[in-house]
Amino acid sequence: MKPETEYPLSHDPSEPEDIRSGLSPSTIARAFGDNLAYLCARFPEVATLNDRYVALAYSVRDRLLHRWINTARTYYQMRSRSVCYLSAEFLMGPQLGNNLVNLGIHDQVREALQQLGLNLDELLEQEGEPGLGNGGLGRLAACFLDSLATLQIPAIGYGIRYEFGIFDQALRDGWQVEFTDKWLRLGNPWEIARPEIIFDVKLGGRTETTTKAADTGCAGFPIAWSKGWPTTRPSSGTAGTP
Repeated sequence: MKPETEYPLSHDPSEPEDIRSGLSPSTIARAFGDNLAYLCARFPEVATLNDRYVALAYSVRDRLLHRWINTARTYYQMRSRSVCYLSAEFLMGPQLGNNLVNLGIHDQVREALQQLGLNLDELLEQEGEPGLGNGGLGRLAACFLDSLATLQIPAIGYGIRYEFGIFDQALRDGWQVEFTDKWLRLGNPWEIARPEIIFDVKLGGRTETTTKAADTGCAGFPIAWSKGWPTTRPSSGTAGTP
């Protein structure tokens, strides 16, 4: 039986644009169909709202990474120095709508989804708020990264990938109650994990002053150890500059 809805896949020889970087509505529609099938293992009739959001997020991320990789390669070849911004928080906000605007493809994506009988606004609502900050400090850090990308200044933001956000609040029987913000429970299509890079994280303990010859130093003696690995989240500037 032929499915009621068929999303075009990447084998169409009549389409001149690359499916990972093309910006036309028809190419974005093909990318969406590919990602739904090959990354989410779903076909249209059984796909959930979250499946469709993830397929769209990966389609947009591909276009972001296309620019990001080219930019990173250019900086690498030029041996450019990078700004390293350290912050305990980065309140980046939902990424789908932000990247659609920054990449200049908001209208193309909306048209592509309309071709498939889908509503962009519903998929935008599906994305949760990344729990990486709780206010002014995190938002300021995010604005700095946005400005650095817009000004085409090589920069990396180093922070903490919190498993839980600050918390959610609600009123029950006249009382304010808090709930754990499990923002990662459905996964995060915008990040790239690097589990092959492992660092020891030393926690607590004490420090001691050491003296060797004429040099004075400080040695740390932690009481606990943990393991940590980096997770990359590409960011784009307001002019579409990664």
